[in-house]
Amino acid sequence: MTEDIKVLFSPMSICCLKFAQEFAFKDDDVLAATYPKSGTIWMQEILPLVLNGGDLTLIHTIPNWDRVPWLEEKRLAVVLDKLTSPRAMVTHFPYHHMPPSFHASKAKVIYVMRNPKDIMVSSYYFHQMAGFLQDPGTFDEFMATFLEGRVFFGKWTDHVKSWRNAELGDRIMYITYEEMVQDLPAALRKISDFLGRNLSEEVIQKIAEHCSFKAMKGNNMSNFDLVPNELMDSDKSPFLRKGIVGDWKNHFSAEQLARFTTAIHKELENESFSLPWSSD
Repeated sequence: MTEDIKVLFSPMSICCLKFAQEFAFKDDDVLAATYPKSGTIWMQEILPLVLNGGDLTLIHTIPNWDRVPWLEEKRLAVVLDKLTSPRAMVTHFPYHHMPPSFHASKAKVIYVMRNPKDIMVSSYYFHQMAGFLQDPGTFDEFMATFLEGRVFFGKWTDHVKSWRNAELGDRIMYITYEEMVQDLPAALRKISDFLGRNLSEEVIQKIAEHCSFKAMKGNNMSNFDLVPNELMDSDKSPFLRKGIVGDWKNHFSAEQLARFTTAIHKELENESFSLPWSSD
């Protein structure tokens, strides 16, 4: 298991565009697409429960990276035969990197957005603890790195634009991390309806309970405690750190907030969609 984990989190495995381009999507596949640190791990917990009527077996027996694998990681090839339909996967790919089979299929996508200021804070701490990522430097230095897109999967604004402008009709659903934090049962009902699962209120409440931050932090199939410290040093920062909305207020100076907001608005000024977060 340990060697498998080391391979999974090695730089060579983090993103394999060639493998992903050759992947064959099925019509009943379900994909959660996110920019990093936007709720990916949360969706790896939610999707198996929604798709299996609240059955807890998968989230308590299989590590999240195997139960809902990343499209861009070679590990998918190892676990593919073990996934039962409807298969759930996650990806950090922007829309234009999706493979041809995705476009030819009827696979559904849930795109999760998060306030970019909170993403940047979460990413800053992740870069500190992840041995396979470059040291982030100071918070101010990392802000420049983030805004310039010198991080895995590029600029947040480019990622959001790619998926918000995707012409997928009823195949795509948009939801925010903030919606999920504010009212998880309501978010679960929305996801359940989108996936045609028609879950009872009892099952919705059960899933909400087991997908709480506290429950996930205590589940070693979900909290990345299985990952060796050399790859993710939890002494520097826990992987599941806070799971809250608005932590950016504890980190941004007035000057940094102005600089960040100006850069984001400039990148999105010609877009037809609006951001659901206040800029202040």
